Amino acid sequence: MPDSANSPQAAVTLRLVYLARLRDAFGMAGESFAAPGEPPTVATLLAALRARGGVWNEELAAGRAVRVAVNHELAAAGTVLAAGDEVALLPPVTGG
Repeated sequence: MPDSANSPQAAVTLRLVYLARLRDAFGMAGESFAAPGEPPTVATLLAALRARGGVWNEELAAGRAVRVAVNHELAAAGTVLAAGDEVALLPPVTGG
């Protein structure tokens, strides 16, 4: 019988949603994404997306205004992600 503690973990697949300027910049409204990390967090997800380079690195760079919501709740960098979570990336909205 295999030892589950020593076997590799299955990838955690998330549903990513890109809103507003990010949807336009990335050329898509969303995607299914296998998140890195054990366990994956918002920070490791953003790092993996930045590693794609180009517009991904530019739009998600440190200092750029991007919020992350996990299952419709604003999330911090350390928020742990679970298989099937919906993760929305959105720029802050201003207006009156």
